[in-house]
Amino acid sequence: MLGKNLTDEGSRAGKLTKRRKTNLILNSLIAIVLLLIIFVSVNIFFGDSQSGEQAENTAPAQEETETGGNGQESGSGESDAAGSDEDVAADETGDSSGEEENAEQNEDQNAEEGNEEEGERVVTEGGSSPDVKQTIVDPNWEPVGTSQSGEHVAVYDKNHVDWQEMLKAISYATGIDQGNMTVWFLGNNGGPNSAAGTVSEKGGNQKYRVAIEWVDNEGWKPVKVEELNQ
Repeated sequence: MLGKNLTDEGSRAGKLTKRRKTNLILNSLIAIVLLLIIFVSVNIFFGDSQSGEQAENTAPAQEETETGGNGQESGSGESDAAGSDEDVAADETGDSSGEEENAEQNEDQNAEEGNEEEGERVVTEGGSSPDVKQTIVDPNWEPVGTSQSGEHVAVYDKNHVDWQEMLKAISYATGIDQGNMTVWFLGNNGGPNSAAGTVSEKGGNQKYRVAIEWVDNEGWKPVKVEELNQ
């Protein structure tokens, strides 16, 4: 009996030892599993936190980048607008300058046309002979009128109307009044209706030689005035 009891007790002790080992192993495994779970959980938690922070930090940077891009686009737009305004201003300035130049050209052209129509007094040095100081020609000179009718023949007679009309044309060209004029010569100038006279103011030393021509029904017309050397 005693030996049987001892055998039973030894068997029980062995079973208890095995249970303890099994429990220890199970507890160790459970602890390891728990540690793994905790480790994984911690990593997941902190990983999400860091990802969130990175996302938050990245979002403003992206916004700033986008804002900067918009600023560049806006600046580019403003630059384009400014460039367009400058181009428009340059075009307007060019148009204005062109209009002013055209206006000046038109004025000059009109002035030239007016001068051509009215004619300009031309003064040149020398003349038809060595004793001429300068020659004056004025396209604006006109016939002085006449009281004569019919076919004209030049008459060099102081008492004839033709003579007086010749002096009238000479007075008109020189500006010397007939009543204050000294006639040094008045005669034919190479043609039946062409005459020339040399005159001066009374008491004056300056002499003028005036060429005149007859215009039918209009009278004598000055052609040129030569200022003679004194």
